[in-house]
Amino acid sequence: MPRAAIATTLFTALALVLGARAGMAETFAYVGNADSNDISVFKLADNGEMTLVETAAFTGIEKPGASTPLAITPDHRVLIAGVRSQPFQAVSFAIDPKTGLLNHIGNGPLADSMANIATDRGGKVLFSASYGGNKVALNPLPANGVVAEPKQVIPTGLNAHAFLPSPDNRFVFATNLGSDQVLRFAFDASAGSLTPSEPAVKTPEKSGPRHFVFHPDGKFVYLIHELNGDVAAYSYEAGSGAWSEIQRTTALPEGFNGKDSGQKPWAADIHITPDGRFLYASERTTNTLTAYKVDATSGKLTTVGSVPTEKQPRGFNIDPTGRYLAAVGELSDAMTVYAIDQSSGALGKLKSYATGKKPNWVEFLTLQ
Repeated sequence: MPRAAIATTLFTALALVLGARAGMAETFAYVGNADSNDISVFKLADNGEMTLVETAAFTGIEKPGASTPLAITPDHRVLIAGVRSQPFQAVSFAIDPKTGLLNHIGNGPLADSMANIATDRGGKVLFSASYGGNKVALNPLPANGVVAEPKQVIPTGLNAHAFLPSPDNRFVFATNLGSDQVLRFAFDASAGSLTPSEPAVKTPEKSGPRHFVFHPDGKFVYLIHELNGDVAAYSYEAGSGAWSEIQRTTALPEGFNGKDSGQKPWAADIHITPDGRFLYASERTTNTLTAYKVDATSGKLTTVGSVPTEKQPRGFNIDPTGRYLAAVGELSDAMTVYAIDQSSGALGKLKSYATGKKPNWVEFLTLQ
């Protein structure tokens, strides 16, 4: 082949590759910052590099709250932030489908200071849980993306912390950290209403069930306990919404001995990769992230190991490709990005980035 033809062929191939890359969907990380009442918006590159592209302030909010829970609607159109200072509000932003940037569209009322917010699988209602108020609530979420007045406010046991729907949207579960239980509610998506049921599970005394995540196949659920550092695996029966414990392990790093040091476990967050192969948990006393391999058949966990992370890692998340994990530190005002080893699940630190003040929540989104 003549040199000119070879050059033309190579140029065409390169143009196709670059064109494909240019057309690839872009991924963004949204970080909720409690003390600065804003959201840091980062763009994630294919190699794991992050670039800060926007700081979106909360319009109409003056006082900082204890934390800033975030939720993104299933259609990826709206990001909602829960504000935990009075008057308690949900701040809604439209997500630009081309740039990922945020545009404030309005504020709606929350029933209390809510530690956790989440939409149902259809994006028609917003669930929220109040730690200090010992309650959960349901707010309609109209098409405009601004949260409406609470439709249901339901008392719970002590310290409701997470309130999330089942994969099929038929049940919603609420952790009660102070009462060592997970409550179960039947959810009627067409009516947009909750009916309390029997508790899904009782946990060990003073374990403090906090956050949980379903396996992508819907057959298992993983629960992290704040007060003893346990990570428990359950089989999940979709028909009845029943949880059955199959394993109990720990988020505490090897060698931790609280009795000797006078330190107590203070576990925080838990997430699973989109393919369900690896699970991760954060622990605030030791400032660590622990990785686990997930057995696809049994749902059981094998601990991979722990790595140091940001100071007081209350929140973290995993990007939609399952290749990167980003953890934020409430006391370091920073975010560290890790590469997830695709064979072992081990975390490899890439780089740290400044965020707003007291970051505690991370949401990833890949634009359609």
